[in-house]
Amino acid sequence: MISQIREAIRVVAEEEVMTRFMRHEYVRKADGSLRTPADVEAQKKLRSLLCDIKPAPFLGEEMTENEQKKIMQNKENFLWCVDPLDGTSNFVNGIPFFAISVALLEKGQSCVGVVYDPVGGEMFHAEKGGGAYLNESIIKRKVPPRALSQAIAQIDFKRLPKLISSSLLKNPPFASQRNFGASSLEWCYLAKGRFDVYAHGSQKVWDYAAGALILSEAQGVLRTLYSADFWKGPIGSRSVVAASSPSMLDEWVERLRVADPKIPQ
Repeated sequence: MISQIREAIRVVAEEEVMTRFMRHEYVRKADGSLRTPADVEAQKKLRSLLCDIKPAPFLGEEMTENEQKKIMQNKENFLWCVDPLDGTSNFVNGIPFFAISVALLEKGQSCVGVVYDPVGGEMFHAEKGGGAYLNESIIKRKVPPRALSQAIAQIDFKRLPKLISSSLLKNPPFASQRNFGASSLEWCYLAKGRFDVYAHGSQKVWDYAAGALILSEAQGVLRTLYSADFWKGPIGSRSVVAASSPSMLDEWVERLRVADPKIPQ
C-alpha cells in the first residue's frame, strides 16, 4: 500500500502543486490562513487516488470546519488524513519549504505516514512497526548532542502559552532555534536529526498525523505539553513536545517546566 500512496503523492505534486508554484494566486480563509488553487486541486485528486487504494473516510485540511467535525466523529476503524499543501504561506511567497502530508489512521492513531517535499525531492515515509525512511534509505538515529545547550530547536513561539514562549526567548536553553512554517516537514527534519527538540502550542491532526508516526518510527520521542501520552484524547488538535532521544526529551521537558510547573514530568 505505501508504494501506491507514494506514487499517488508524486503524481499530485507534479500535476497539481509544482505547476502552480510561484503564481501567487490565493484567498485568505476565515482563520487568516491562505488557500491557493494548488491546495484545492491537490486535495481533490488525493481524495480520489487514496480512496481507490483503500476505501475509507477522508479528512482534508481544505474541507469546511463542519465537514471536518463530522468526519472526525466517524467511528469507522480507518481514516485518511491529508494536508494537500502544508506551508501554503511559504508556497505563495516563493519560499521552497512546503510539503504534501498523507496519513492513514486506525482507531485514532497513525499506521501509515508519508510527507513529500517536492522541491527537495525528499519523501519521508513510515508504517507502524516498520521503521522510518527517507526515499529508499532507512532513517538511523542521530547521536544526540551531549546536552540541551548544544541542541538545535524547532519552535513555533506564536502558538505556545505566553509563559513558556517568554521564558524561552529570555533565557534560551538551546544553541539555536528555527521555525520554518510547515509542520509536517518539521517533524521529518526532527526524525532525520536536522533538529534535536521541537515545541508547538497547537497542531491540527493533518499537521501531525504523518510526521508524528515518522518520528516515532525513527526512534524519536513525543508527548504533549500536559500529557505524556501524545495520542491520548480526541484527534482534532494537540500541542507538541518532541525530541530526538528519551534523554533529550527529559531535559527538554524539565526546562519547559521551569516556565510552567503544571507540565507533568
